Amino acid sequence: QVQLVESGGGLVQPGGSLRLSCVASGMFFRIYAMGWYRQAPGKQRELVASIGSDGSTNYADSVKGRFTISRDNTKNTLYLQMNSLKPEDTAVYYCNGRVAVYSWGQGTQVTVSS
Repeated sequence: QVQLVESGGGLVQPGGSLRLSCVASGMFFRIYAMGWYRQAPGKQRELVASIGSDGSTNYADSVKGRFTISRDNTKNTLYLQMNSLKPEDTAVYYCNGRVAVYSWGQGTQVTVSS
């Protein structure tokens, strides 16, 4: 059974920063492409950023240049550094596999508001 536990969300001012973390267990973490997803109220879940087992990264156009995804395979942990946050970034953020998708964790709420 795969468990994904996200943390690091909160309420920040526009232009602020947050770093999200996701600890994965029950999977061979280092061989899986992973991603950060987000879902705002009334909207569909979208892939924000992904990282391959080789460390290659991809970003949604809406966050490119502001967000950085990374992974620490020794800790089975996925990170998302979010800078220059905008109100449009407000959502619940989830981590999961990019190709193989497991049961969703609880997510972590990010609210960007003045």
